[in-house]
Amino acid sequence: MTKKSETKRRNGVRAAITGVHGHLPDYVLSNAELAKLVDTTDSWIVERTGIKERRILKGEGLGTSHMASAAVKGLLEKTATKPADVDLLICATTTPDLVFPSTANLVCDMVGIRNVGSFDVQAACSGFLYALTIAVQFISTGAARRIVVVGADKMSALMDYTDRATCVLFGDGAGAVMVEQAPSRHGIIDTIIRSDGAGMPLLHQKAGGSRMPPTADTVSQRLHYVHQEGAAVYKVAVAKMAEVADDLIARNGLTADKIDWLVPHQANRRIIDATAERMGVPLDRVMITIHKYGNTTAATIPLCLWDYESRLKPGDKLVMAAFGGGFTWAGAYVTWCYAGKSVS
Repeated sequence: MTKKSETKRRNGVRAAITGVHGHLPDYVLSNAELAKLVDTTDSWIVERTGIKERRILKGEGLGTSHMASAAVKGLLEKTATKPADVDLLICATTTPDLVFPSTANLVCDMVGIRNVGSFDVQAACSGFLYALTIAVQFISTGAARRIVVVGADKMSALMDYTDRATCVLFGDGAGAVMVEQAPSRHGIIDTIIRSDGAGMPLLHQKAGGSRMPPTADTVSQRLHYVHQEGAAVYKVAVAKMAEVADDLIARNGLTADKIDWLVPHQANRRIIDATAERMGVPLDRVMITIHKYGNTTAATIPLCLWDYESRLKPGDKLVMAAFGGGFTWAGAYVTWCYAGKSVS
């Protein structure tokens, strides 16, 4: 048993996801439309990525906070939670509205959450699981009773729509969960977060930060878009997502056949399939939304939970796994605590 597990058991407090909600922009960007922008076809995209369409946030002045706030508003309504009853809001995003203030700060203002802590977590596609891990610590120590964790990204803002290797992969969206003290023995049992900065050259945004601030030259050289070495990232992503899931299974005394749902980051259908095969989990027990949403970065896992929520039952064992640029990777073992739409 890990020290973390011992602490949870000694304090007698376990965190749980007690509600989930999502938001997707109205505009649907199909493969057929992308084929008019770059040298590609629907069959080429589907064969290599599994993606048929993705959502894009359109409208002047609209950013990640607008999707995140819509997801949070829906979550509060669904769980019958007043904004005043939220103790903390954590936003996982790689596409903040501004360098500062944080997107979490903006979301709180937009939904009427006042006088509480709020901050962003940036761990690329692993960001939601990083944020969930942080939320668990606040609940288990008693520092907070009710926490909103939202994963949201407007990846279209970082896309070069002349680069078919990346522009076909990503979409926009947001997903939010309520985290609070478990109403039963079920909840967030274990989490793992990992990173390796040596992976930066393979997946990153070249310009825009303090190392290379925006200039006319960086814009003209198209350095503000996502850069990815696809083949190399694929190999590491499969290895690390399977590794973190296997570690969770092993240290919690489980076997793959006892897992009701694998909830993988929706990076690429090939990565999802390879991860499931490596773990020995059949695809009918794998949450898959990439065909209709694409890779929404920090939003993929909460959007999976939202999409499959009606199929989840109390006690269902979920293993979540994600991999992101940098590199980062993370996992969570959760036993679902409710049936239906949420715990009020």
